[in-house]
Amino acid sequence: MTEMNKRTISLVSPFYNEEKGVQAFFARINEVFAELADRYDLEVIAINDGSRDSTYDELVKAKASNPYLTIVDLSRNFGKEAALSAGLDFATGDAVVPIDSDLQHPPEVILDLVRKWEDGAEVVLAKRVDRETDRPIQKVTANYFYRVHNRISDIDIPADVGDFRLMDRKVVEALKTLPESRRFMKGLFAWVGFRTATVEYKVAAREHGASSFNTWKLWNFAIEGITSFSSVPLRVWTYLGCAVSAISFLYAAYLLIKTVLFGSDLPGYASIMITVLFASGVQLIGIGVLGEYVGRIFTESKNRPVYIVRDVIK
Repeated sequence: MTEMNKRTISLVSPFYNEEKGVQAFFARINEVFAELADRYDLEVIAINDGSRDSTYDELVKAKASNPYLTIVDLSRNFGKEAALSAGLDFATGDAVVPIDSDLQHPPEVILDLVRKWEDGAEVVLAKRVDRETDRPIQKVTANYFYRVHNRISDIDIPADVGDFRLMDRKVVEALKTLPESRRFMKGLFAWVGFRTATVEYKVAAREHGASSFNTWKLWNFAIEGITSFSSVPLRVWTYLGCAVSAISFLYAAYLLIKTVLFGSDLPGYASIMITVLFASGVQLIGIGVLGEYVGRIFTESKNRPVYIVRDVIK
């Protein structure tokens, strides 16, 4: 294939406090793309997502020996979803591959993704075959999240598939038209559709540092995903309210019949408190669920940008 006919593959990789892993990341990327250099040009969009260490300086150093690198420096930490969005906006390749900078997504898998793309797939998913690198609670909750989400949502998110995938240019252009400011990228990736293939891979252990995702963040991330693509949690409270009202009506009828037939006795304090606390708890939980959706409406109505770029080095 001549230089004029070469297509470009763009890698999109958010960096957050990854100073020790920058050089190792590019060393692995260069090894992999040595096998594709005769057919494809390489572009790497590295998004510095408000790192507090020397990640930005390390990326600038890497730029000197890797001319294909574009550094997008965000003005602060906007989060991985926003950083991925920034990377997709700046990527120009015929195919785009979001990949973690900590090398838990093995760059060698890109070769398999490209082969599936060359065979005609417009999206090639990288599906993990195990969760050996996850904490015990993550192993349990991840499986339940996918089950719950896919049962109540309008779209199905493939289980054990994260952001690591290859997307054709037409898929990326479709994603760029979506206007959400609070973005759950796994859901958006699934929502746009297109012809899809899957490649399995084994997640590698982090070579440097530790993940910034703790259990609390993962819990909030799961809530974000469910409320982004399903209104079932709101509908549940309609049914629950009807059920509680029906039970209350039956209990009131029971008390009325009992009073007519046997007379009244002194009502117990415990039963009154249990009823009040139960009803109050149900109401507060319902208000909380409603608040999640009102909060999303409030955020979207402000129409703020998903991210702000401080500097771009090409």
